[in-house]
Amino acid sequence: MKTKIKFLIPVVFILMVFLSFTFSTKAVNPYQCDTENVSFAGGEKLVYKLYYNLGLLWIPAGEVTFTVRENKENYELKAIGKTYKTYESIFKVNDYFYSKIDKKTLLPQNFVRIVHEGNYTLYDSIRFDQRNNLAFTYHGKSKSEAKSSVHKFNTCMQDMMSNLYYMRNIDLSEMKKGDKIGTKMFFDKEVFPINIGYDGKEVKNIKDLGDFKTLRIVPDVVEGSVFKKGDHMTIWVSDDRNRIPLLIESPITVGSVKAVLKSHAGLRHKLDASI
Repeated sequence: MKTKIKFLIPVVFILMVFLSFTFSTKAVNPYQCDTENVSFAGGEKLVYKLYYNLGLLWIPAGEVTFTVRENKENYELKAIGKTYKTYESIFKVNDYFYSKIDKKTLLPQNFVRIVHEGNYTLYDSIRFDQRNNLAFTYHGKSKSEAKSSVHKFNTCMQDMMSNLYYMRNIDLSEMKKGDKIGTKMFFDKEVFPINIGYDGKEVKNIKDLGDFKTLRIVPDVVEGSVFKKGDHMTIWVSDDRNRIPLLIESPITVGSVKAVLKSHAGLRHKLDASI
């Protein structure tokens, strides 16, 4: 069971929330508190198909669906990840992520994470006070068992979900291959600095969707229980104004995993990256 849970850790990163990154002072784009939204809109829906690989066989394991709801003063972001019925006998997953973010700054106001992975469960709720750099959390195996705590920061803070949409709005036009993007996010009662490298442009074929102009992103990962020395995770993002992740590939200690964009709807801009 322990190995199976490790498989799900990079799958959670496929939600753009994986925590095992290193931070570098080489980041050319400093962390910004106020970010204008130019990449997404209410009604957007992205569906990803998740695969697990052993040897030459890619096994369809489940799907993750992202949605955006637009309100007068905020956006509500949701991601729901579930294994397919055929995979549940191996390992059942039912994960829920929610974030309410300010429309003007894209900073989170509230965050909820409810995890059910095999016998493992987790409830994580956060209320952010961005003006005073505070977070009020409820964290535990379940909502009824969660305990409260207060955390103080020295800057504004992203959460797991908001960080994805924040990153989609960073201007990469002046970046060169090897440059870094730095950001921070808070979950599990800790602050995680993130360092993501830009690795140039590439035309990439996305299964069932065709060829796309992409930006190749390579996060730094930490050697440990999930990654081996020399492992590299790669993300291909649409090279257009939408900046949506099209494909994510990651090795793990046993085999590898990937997420492939299956469908999209309600994009803010035409998907000009499609060839």
